[in-house]
Amino acid sequence: MRIEGEIATNTDPAGLWTLVVPLKPLARAKSRLMPATGAALRPRLALAFARDTVAAALSCRAVRDVVVVTDDTEAGAALAALGARIVPDEPERGLNAALAHGERTVRARRPGAALAALNADLPALRPGELARVLDYSAAFPRAFVTDAAGIGTTFLSAAPGVELRPTFGGPSRARHLKSGAVEISLTGIDSVRQDVDTGDDLRAALALGVGPHTAGRWAARAPAADR
Repeated sequence: MRIEGEIATNTDPAGLWTLVVPLKPLARAKSRLMPATGAALRPRLALAFARDTVAAALSCRAVRDVVVVTDDTEAGAALAALGARIVPDEPERGLNAALAHGERTVRARRPGAALAALNADLPALRPGELARVLDYSAAFPRAFVTDAAGIGTTFLSAAPGVELRPTFGGPSRARHLKSGAVEISLTGIDSVRQDVDTGDDLRAALALGVGPHTAGRWAARAPAADR
């Protein structure tokens, strides 16, 4: 294992990253969006967010592959069709356990993999902005991106030989800082920061410009005044 705090570089032979994306079953995903979307649209939007996130990640020049940890068969099929590898959420103990399981799965095959956890609710994600984040992360054992609110985390990286040690959920920025991860302070990476939990978050993502899956789903179901 590389010692935490030691300067690290991406030593994967391909020089690329594996991203681990956790996704709740759609029936339970994005519950705080309910007031803005209603019960029927909420799970459909959750899937659209994930499809746009995964599609953008797979288009990123710095990404080798994407592993999605989910037990949702519909979401798994849709994301596999984009090119993601689907891993069942065998622990079923929440977000951080799912990420740790994904990390173990990746490194069982490729012990030297550089990997990063990425939220599944980044519908405005730009491949170029993600590439800048990954390039920056390669200089550190662990690095993270805080969310647009400055409280949570949308991205956490671990260099080859370094454990991910995710503590996502709630005020995770403070926990990741305390754990020794470096906060990424790049400008111009708004699409990597803008996750969607609430109606306000959704409006902010739409203003940035969401991917085609989210845009299509929103346009098809939103009132005319919101189109």
